[in-house]
Formats: sequence, structure tokens, C-alpha cells
Amino acid sequence: MKLLFKLIVLFFGFISCDKSGSNLDSGVLAVVSNSKLYQDDIKGLVSAGVSKKDSIIIVKDFIDRWASQKLLFDAAERNLTDEKQAELNKLVDQYKNDLYTKAYIEQLIFKSFDTLVIDEDIIEYYNKNKENFKTNVPLVKMSYIQINKNNPKSQLLSSKFANSSKINKAFLKENAIELKSYAFNDSIWIDMNQVYEKLPFITMDNKEKYLVTGKTIKYEDETDIYLVKTSNFIAKNQVTPLQYIKPTLQNVILNNRKTALINKFKKDITADALKDGTYQINTKK
Repeated sequence: MKLLFKLIVLFFGFISCDKSGSNLDSGVLAVVSNSKLYQDDIKGLVSAGVSKKDSIIIVKDFIDRWASQKLLFDAAERNLTDEKQAELNKLVDQYKNDLYTKAYIEQLIFKSFDTLVIDEDIIEYYNKNKENFKTNVPLVKMSYIQINKNNPKSQLLSSKFANSSKINKAFLKENAIELKSYAFNDSIWIDMNQVYEKLPFITMDNKEKYLVTGKTIKYEDETDIYLVKTSNFIAKNQVTPLQYIKPTLQNVILNNRKTALINKFKKDITADALKDGTYQINTKK
């Protein structure tokens, strides 16, 4: 890489000599007005293993882009009106202010932010606000199996699924390889879009036919047998179960804590500044 830098410096040195009659200072790759681009500015630009020829092309393209940017900026300073430059400088100052403030607040939050959310916090928040969390789509707790009609164990598997004792559930899990697809965990809520995707014969129009709480419903097509068992169902626009939105509530609680902490920081720093005279308000009318 050192050899590459020497070649690049020599290359651009020749260009400089041809155009201006003077060599660039050692370590300087290019100059635009009072701005200089140094070798250190392009460290890591070229990946290891790139040929010298390609490396020079990559660096030259970078230098050309750097020069174009500097030249355009210089031209903008010369040609933009004072009013426009003042407007842009305000935006730059505000952007810098926002960046510094955001970084400082994040630093303060990192030191004092409590990220532990216990179940009691979630339950309390849910009970106070559950009317604000309505289901966007119907939710269901269900299980199903899909069996090929030619499977010699299809009758046995169907019988085991219909009688959902612990022993039968264990049997199905042990013999899951015999099933084309399945879902055994009927203790969690899922949205109906997942059901429509997994079981295409169930649609928005006929879901009541196949999702009957407490019953095992059978459906057959040309090749397969489907058995569907529903343990619970919640329609759209109903209060969302706590179990389903628990992760969301955890994030809401954390965001609320973060917002409260930020507001406290702002209030405290303002109160301290008023107290020590750093911040003063002109009360004269």
C-alpha cells in the first residue's frame, strides 16, 4: 500500500507540474483553493488484493469527486445571495445543534435508563389502556394437521388429533414426519392472515365454517386431509389479548419512560441554568 501511495503521489505530481509548474507538498494528493486532500484522508479506500491499476483508478475517481464537491461549494459561496447563505447557515447550525443534543441525550439515557419491564408493569398498563388496543384482524388460537390421503397411518393420525390428550399430542409430535404440515401450539394467538396463508381453503367468507371453538373440523381435497381444531377466536375490532400485544406494550412502556426521562433532563437543565444565571429571561416590559 505504501508503494501504491508513492505511485499515486508521483502520478498526481506530474499532473500538477504540467498544469501549474509546481509540485504538491509531500503527502498532499490534491488542492482546490485553500482545501487540501491528504493521503491519510483516503486510508482504507482501496481493499486489499486490488491491483495497482484498479487502485489508481479508484483513488483518482475519489479525488475527482472530492475536487468537484469543493469546486461546487466554492462556486456556491461566490454566487448564492447573502440572504440564501444566511438561510442555509441557520439550517446547518440547527442540524449541528440537533446532532449534538441527540448524542448528549442518548449518552445521559444510556447511563440512567431503566430497561427492565416486569410483568406487573405490563399488566397495569394494559388494564389502564386496553380499550386503545383493538384487533386489526381476527385472532385465533388453533392447531391443525395436513395428511396425505395415501398415508397408511392417516386414520390413526386423524384419531390422535381429534382426541387431544397429552399422550396423543406427544404421539403426533413424535410422528410429525408423517404429516405434510402442522401446527400443534394452540396456546398462542395468531392473526388470521397467517391462517389464510397456511390453509388456503379457509377464507374471509367461510372462516366461521372451519373455525369452530371446541370442535375438530375436517376438510379434504384431491390429495390431502386437513383437520383443524380451534380453542379460541376473537373478531376484528375487539380488545386485543394481553398475550398477543405483550411485546408491543413492553416497547410502549420503554418509549414512555424514555420520553419522560428526556423531558426531565430538559426541565432540570433549564431550572439549573435559571438558578445559576446561565439562562436569564428579560421580564422588563
